[in-house]
Amino acid sequence: MKKTEGIHHITAIVGHPQENVDFYAGILGLRLVKKTVNFDDPGTYHFYFGDDRGNPGTIITFFPWPNAYRGKIGGGQVGVTTYVIPPGAMSFWEKRLDKFKIKYEKSKRFGEEFLQFEDVHGLKLEFVEREEGEQNEWTFGEVMPDVAIKGFGGAVLYSLHPDETIRSLEKTMGLEKIGEEGDDVRLKAYGHIGNIIDVKRIPLERGQMGVGTVHHIAWRAKDKDDHLDWQAYVRKQGFRVTNVRDRNYFDAIYFREHGDILFEIATDPPGFLHDESYETMGEPLKLPPQYESYRKRLNQTLIPIEVRTLD
Repeated sequence: MKKTEGIHHITAIVGHPQENVDFYAGILGLRLVKKTVNFDDPGTYHFYFGDDRGNPGTIITFFPWPNAYRGKIGGGQVGVTTYVIPPGAMSFWEKRLDKFKIKYEKSKRFGEEFLQFEDVHGLKLEFVEREEGEQNEWTFGEVMPDVAIKGFGGAVLYSLHPDETIRSLEKTMGLEKIGEEGDDVRLKAYGHIGNIIDVKRIPLERGQMGVGTVHHIAWRAKDKDDHLDWQAYVRKQGFRVTNVRDRNYFDAIYFREHGDILFEIATDPPGFLHDESYETMGEPLKLPPQYESYRKRLNQTLIPIEVRTLD
């Protein structure tokens, strides 16, 4: 039986690109580690935000669609993206959300306190304090390493068929069921970050893809050989899995589990430092070889953005 270490990245659809950058870099203090394009739709940006080095388990990625229709969060989607922060950092984030007039609520689940809020385009986010996970060394504005987001705590999955989703997580991805509470079932991967998944056990009305919704959740594979093993293993489990796709910073395969959530499995290497330096990550527009000849046109059509301090 194969086991994933946890979440590699989560990809969502948002609205105006500058609003997206302002929220995740300017307010949340994440680093824009890569500015590129959607390899399947090069007229659209693809942004990657994470810790200072863009480590797996810290990366949230976005396709910005300015003026696109608003989606509907529901069954067949990641409902809530959970970020883990250092113990003692919650009061800092409450004050910071207040500063930027972002409404939030507090709730408890499995003995943990969560700070829940939405981003500028309606994505549901939450903070939780945990010891697990390495300190994020990135400093941006008032967000210092001692309070900075470490990466993903995990996610809350909304399923059309929760029992099937739980079965996929246990039997295919190798997570372990560790608790049940009310309408939530909690599962855990063996890694130290992006490792806690809560599944709503009540089926939800189908979501609608659009701005403010998660497109897919990606799980970690160690390397190319492990990735090919995963492809064969997922196929053996009865899922229709894609061919391997080269995403420049990782290889990817995709399949839709039987609760209708789109799963990806992505390789940890080569990562985000193979085509630029640590110091310049996220600054230039990086293009894969097949789109390099379109650079001038893309620079003219893509909306200019800048990473700016909002404090």
